[in-house]
Amino acid sequence: MASGVDTNEELSQERIGEYIFATVNEYKEGLGWYAKQNPGVMDSYMKFTEACFEPGSLSEKDKHLIALAAVLQRQDEYCISYHATRAFDCGATDRELVEVIAVCSAVGGGSSMTQGVTLLRDVIESRTTTH
Repeated sequence: MASGVDTNEELSQERIGEYIFATVNEYKEGLGWYAKQNPGVMDSYMKFTEACFEPGSLSEKDKHLIALAAVLQRQDEYCISYHATRAFDCGATDRELVEVIAVCSAVGGGSSMTQGVTLLRDVIESRTTTH
C-alpha cells in the first residue's frame, strides 16, 4: 500500500487497482439498490448531480478535481476513488491530482495529507499498472 511499509499484508498495485475498481462499482451498485427503493428521489438526485458536473464556466474535469478536494477533506474513500477516476476519465493528469493533495493539505491539514498520500496515491499508482 502507499504507506511504504513492507508487510505480508501489503497489496500489489494490481490488487490496489482492483480494490479501487471494486469500490467504485460497490458505490454504483448501491445507487442501483437505492433507485429501486426510492426511484423518485434517486431520479431527482441523479439529474441534479449530472447537471452539477456538466461543463460550464468550469470543465467537467475541473469540477471533479474540486469534488476530489472536498471529499479528501471528508475522508470519504468511496467518493475519493470515484472522483479521482472520473477526473482521470476527463483528462486529468497524475500531477493535477498530486496538486489537489497539496491544496487540500494547505487548507485542511493532516487528514487531507493522510488520505492523499495513501488512498489517492493508490489510485494514481494503480493506473500505471492498468493503463
